[in-house]
Amino acid sequence: MASLGPHVTRLAARLTVRCLDELRRYRAPSSALVRATALELVILAGHLVLYPTGLVPERPAPRRAGRPRGGTPRLPAGDTVPTVLLHGFADNRSVFVLLRRALAQHGPHQVACLNYSPLTCDIRAAADLLGRHVEEVCARTGRAEVDIVGHSLGGLIARYYVQRLGGDRRVRTLVTLGTPHAGTSVAPLAGVHPIVRQMRPGSSVIEELRAPAPGCRTRFVSFWSDLDRIMVPVESARLDHPDLLAENVPVSGIGHLALPVHPAVAAGIREALAPGPRATGPVEAVA
Repeated sequence: MASLGPHVTRLAARLTVRCLDELRRYRAPSSALVRATALELVILAGHLVLYPTGLVPERPAPRRAGRPRGGTPRLPAGDTVPTVLLHGFADNRSVFVLLRRALAQHGPHQVACLNYSPLTCDIRAAADLLGRHVEEVCARTGRAEVDIVGHSLGGLIARYYVQRLGGDRRVRTLVTLGTPHAGTSVAPLAGVHPIVRQMRPGSSVIEELRAPAPGCRTRFVSFWSDLDRIMVPVESARLDHPDLLAENVPVSGIGHLALPVHPAVAAGIREALAPGPRATGPVEAVA
C-alpha cells in the first residue's frame, strides 16, 4: 500500500489548473466526461485499498522531546491555525491522505482528522461530535481557532456546527468540497438511510441551514464541480446565504471523488487557508 500514494499522485498530477471565464453548466464535452469518469474509477480503486488504514481513529501526536512536561503543546509562532479534516458519507480519514500531505509540505501546519461512525444517522449529532473534537484540538494546540475542510457530507456537518451550534467562535475558515448545501436529489433509493434523507432538498436540516444566521464570524469557501454526479443539480454544492461570508469556487473537469485528492484543488485549499488576503478564482482541471 505504500506505493499507492505516489501512483495516485502521478495520475492526478497529469491534471493542471487554469482560470475559467465561464463555467459550462451541464453541457460538458463527452471527452471531458469520459476523462473525469476514468479518473473517478482510478481514485475509487485506490481509495478502496487505502480504506482499511483509516478505520482506526487518529491518535494525537506524542509530546516532543524537550517540551515542558505537563505543558500544552503549541504550534510554531505565526498565523497558522490547526486544520480539521472531515470525511463524507460512509467514508473515513483515509480519503485525505494526499490532501494532508499537500498541507503538511507547505510550511508548519498541524492537521487533525475526525472519523465519525458510518452508522451515524443524524447530521446534528455528528455536528455535536465535531464540536467536541474541535475543543480537544484547541486545548491540545493552545489555539483559539481552527480551520475545517469537509468533503461532501462532512462539509454539511461542519456547516451545521458553525451555523447552528455556535461553532463560528472556533472556526476561522470552513472549506467545503462537493457539499450539498442546497440538498442533492441523487440516487432516490439511497433515501432509506436517515442521514441521506437529511441531505435531500427541503429536509429539516437543509431548511435549518437556510434560516437567518446574523453575525456568523466564519468565512466559507465552497468548491463545486461541473462534473460532480453526486450533486444533483451540480449547483447544489454552491453556498448562497445572505448572512454568510461565502466564496464559491467553480471547478471544471473532475468529479466528486477527485475533489479531496486533486492537486489543483489542494492548491486552492492552501490559498483559502493561508493568512492574509485571498484571491481564489475559478479552477479548471484538464487531463
